[in-house]
Amino acid sequence: MSQSFKPSRRGFLRGAAASTALVAGAARSGTPDPLITEVQEWASGLGEGVDATPYGLPIEYESDVIRRNVEWLTADTISSINFTPIHALDGTITPQGCAFERHHSGAIDLRKEDYRLMINGLVDTPLVFSYADLERFPRENHVYFCECAANTGMEWAGAQLNGAQFTHGMIHNMEYTGVPLRTILAEAGLGAAGDLADKWVYVEGADASSNGRSIPMEKALDDVLVAFKANGEALRKEHGYPVRLVVPGWEGNMWVKWLRRVEVMDGPVESREETSKYTDTLEDGTSRKWTWEMDAKSVVTSPSPQAPITHGSGPLVITGLAWSGHGAITRVDVSKDGGVTWETARLAKPGEKMALTRFYLDTTWDGEEMFLQSRAMDETGYVQPTKTQLRAVRGLNSIYHNNCIQTWWVRPTGEAENVEVS
Repeated sequence: MSQSFKPSRRGFLRGAAASTALVAGAARSGTPDPLITEVQEWASGLGEGVDATPYGLPIEYESDVIRRNVEWLTADTISSINFTPIHALDGTITPQGCAFERHHSGAIDLRKEDYRLMINGLVDTPLVFSYADLERFPRENHVYFCECAANTGMEWAGAQLNGAQFTHGMIHNMEYTGVPLRTILAEAGLGAAGDLADKWVYVEGADASSNGRSIPMEKALDDVLVAFKANGEALRKEHGYPVRLVVPGWEGNMWVKWLRRVEVMDGPVESREETSKYTDTLEDGTSRKWTWEMDAKSVVTSPSPQAPITHGSGPLVITGLAWSGHGAITRVDVSKDGGVTWETARLAKPGEKMALTRFYLDTTWDGEEMFLQSRAMDETGYVQPTKTQLRAVRGLNSIYHNNCIQTWWVRPTGEAENVEVS
């Protein structure tokens, strides 16, 4: 009986280490490593007790893994955005403490005891729910990404911001717990609305901006969630505590935070955030609206400008994230030569609908320059386009919904820079 074996990653690393002193380091020279041969401070005494930090915090050595903003992006941080440090994360779940924020009038301080959610409009019985009321409904758990429509928006006119955190960091991916909106609408009754085919809901937040968006009834009754937990704990203040809306696969502005009202209506409100903002301006000056779904997109997070190669030539793990508002990611290709040739990456696990997918390409770097790109495909067959393909349709005046292929120029030094490949 014969068996066939594939080369193991361990064997791959051994072979690479034998071929380069940069990988082997001190082990090849035979010099004793004091971190191994000598007793270290952390092994010479007692550590902290279990009550040192009742709510655990990241260790000080990871203090650079934080949300960052771009000071000149907005006039004031009260109505602004910061960015998830996607270059420093792995896996797919975003810790709440570094998940990006977008505010229109600042994060408000609202106790759950003072929270109220009103359901009104074309319903049989207008209702008001407290936070405690919502907790009594049957709840669900789902992992979804939330992406700002302006994510990568600065890149329309060319390479602008130098770092995956800044070009693609207006996104997070969390496990949300809450009650389906359809359950709450059913409690109020939709008989008064008549034919639901042409009905909408208007959702509004409790902050001073009164941020509101219109959502077609079909979506509202599908997978929209009234959420009060994220990653197993209460929402953070900046993410809409105590209750926010989750609109899977659709632009983040529709994920209204501090949700206070859901009104059933005959048509859309055509509010500021769905007319003057969050519409796609085309080359001829006209704009198209109702482009809610986020198309398939991906980015290499490492190597990248904020995550350069520091170990020299040899084994290299290229990794990144892919997502689609139309369903699950089925494949991601990676190019090291600016799109001339492509290799299919390994998905960390099968893609999930409207959730981030982690991809890896285990390769060898010979120390030469690379033009790194990734290209995502989703279950509908959609393929992530180049910027040239997008511009052919949208021109240069757009801000929102830029899902183009991103390029990092990796120099022989291992440093990386945001560039545009034509």
